[in-house]
Amino acid sequence: MTKIQNSKKILSKKKPEKGLLRPLKKKGGRGSSGKITVRHKGGGAKRRYRAIDFGQEKFNVPAKVESIEYDPNRTSFICLLKYEDNDKRYQICPHGLKVGDDLICSEKTEIKVGNRMKLKNIPVGTEVYNVEIEPGRGGKMIRGAGTSAKVLTQEGKYTHLVMPSSEERKILGECYASIGQASFPEHKFIKVGKAGRSRLKGKRPAVRGSAMNPVDHPHGGGEGRAPIGLKHPKTPSGKPALGVKTRRKKKWTDKLIVRRRKKKKKK
Repeated sequence: MTKIQNSKKILSKKKPEKGLLRPLKKKGGRGSSGKITVRHKGGGAKRRYRAIDFGQEKFNVPAKVESIEYDPNRTSFICLLKYEDNDKRYQICPHGLKVGDDLICSEKTEIKVGNRMKLKNIPVGTEVYNVEIEPGRGGKMIRGAGTSAKVLTQEGKYTHLVMPSSEERKILGECYASIGQASFPEHKFIKVGKAGRSRLKGKRPAVRGSAMNPVDHPHGGGEGRAPIGLKHPKTPSGKPALGVKTRRKKKWTDKLIVRRRKKKKKK
C-alpha cells in the first residue's frame, strides 16, 4: 500500500479544469425492453468525463505541465497542459513527468519523456505509449497505467513494436506516439479489499452459473452441488466459454502482426 500512496503524492491539489469536463452517461443495466442488456454493471459513484487529447491537434506549439491529476475514467494519471496560445488540454501523463516540465508535439523533436513524434523518427530501443494505428486518428493503443511498447526496428515504411503482451506488430512510420511509459505503474498492486469499493466503481455482483436454475444459465440445475453436465463450459447465452478465441477471424490488423504473443508458462 505504501508504494501506491507514494506514487499518488505527485498529484496536484486542484480541482479539474472546468472547461474540459463533460457529463458521463451510465451505460449498464436494462434497455428499453426492460431486460438486462449489460450484465454486472450499475450504481457506482457519479463521475464526469475528462476530455483527453489523444492525438496531436496542437502541432509545433510548446506546452507547460500545469498539473498532474487523477482521472476516475482510466487507470493512468492525466496531466493538464497549458500551451503558448493559452489553450489548455488534458493528456495521458507519462511516468516521471513533473509539474513545470515543457512538452511539444512535432514530426521530429527531442527524445524526452512526454514529447510526441512520428514513429519513423524514434530511435530503436525507445519506450513509447499512446500509439496511433492509423495516421491522424489519435492514440488508440498502450494507454493503460504502466504500459509501454518498445521500438524494435525500422523497416521501410513500417516501424516494428514489441507490445506489452509480447506481441510484435508493424505500425506505419507516419503514425505518432508519445515517448515514455504511461503513468502509475503501481496500479497493478491495488487490492480492492472489500465489496463496497467494487460497488462504488459501478461493478455489480457476478453470480456463478452453477448456482442458477436451468432457465437462467446452461450450467444451472441439479440436486445439491452438481457438475455443469456439459463437455465444455458455456456463457449465459449458450456460446462456448473459457479457452475459445474471441478475436474476429478476418481482422484488418492481422497482416500487421509479425509474431503472436508468447503464452505464459503455468507454474
